[in-house]
Amino acid sequence: MDVFAPEELFQLGSFQHGEVFAGCARAWEALQRLPEYLLSVLRPGIRGQVEDGAYITGDVEIAEGARVEAGAYIRGPALIGPGTEVRHGAYLRGNVLAGADCVIGHASECKAAILLDRARAPHFAYVGDSILGNDVNLGAGTRLANFKIVPGTIAVRRPDGTSMDTGLRKLGALLGDGVQIGCNAVTSPGTVIGRESIVYPGASLQGTIPPRSVVSWKPQLVIRPLPRRRMSHPSSRGEL
Repeated sequence: MDVFAPEELFQLGSFQHGEVFAGCARAWEALQRLPEYLLSVLRPGIRGQVEDGAYITGDVEIAEGARVEAGAYIRGPALIGPGTEVRHGAYLRGNVLAGADCVIGHASECKAAILLDRARAPHFAYVGDSILGNDVNLGAGTRLANFKIVPGTIAVRRPDGTSMDTGLRKLGALLGDGVQIGCNAVTSPGTVIGRESIVYPGASLQGTIPPRSVVSWKPQLVIRPLPRRRMSHPSSRGEL
C-alpha cells in the first residue's frame, strides 16, 4: 500500500474530474498535470451567477449553479464546479479546479489547487499547490504552506520516517477525504493528512499523518487571580 497514492487519500469514483489523477502513482503528480488538464476540459463562460463587482479574467468556466459574489477575483485558467460558492474577497490566481458544492470564502486565496467535491476553505485560508479531498473543511486562518525558506525541492515523509523527494520546488498539503482542520493551523510544505483525520486549532504540523488521527497542540494555559489594588482617592489622581 502506497500512502501517497490518490486512491488511498480520495474517493474518486463520483468526482467529475477524476481523470486529472489518471496515471498518477502519487497524488501530487496531479498538480503537475493540472494546467494541461484544465486546458483540455475548460469551456470558458459563465453559466452560473456572477454578481456585479466580481472580477474575472482569462479562461474561466463558471458552471451552472455556481455563484461568484461581488469583490471576488478569479484569474484563469480556473474551473468552478456546479453549486460552488466563491465568496466576497476570495482570490483565485490561476490553475484552480473546484468540484461540486465547494466553498472558497472571504480572504481565502487559492492557486494551483484541486478541491474535490464539497471541500471548503471558507475564511482567511491559503491553499497553494495543494489538494483538498471530498468534504474537507479548513477552519478560519488555516495556512497550507507550499514553499521552503531554504533552497531545494520538497520531500514528503513516509510513516516510517524515511523521505521521498517529490522534485517539486512548491508543494503544499494533500488532505484526504473528510479531513477537518481547526482555526489557525499551519501545515509545512509536503504535509500529507490521511482520511477523516482531525487537526486541533493552532497546530503546526508536517510529515504524514495516518488516517483517522487526532492531531492536537495544547500549550499550557495559566490562569491566576488578579491582585487586589488599593483604590486611591479621586483627588490624588488629578483632573481628567
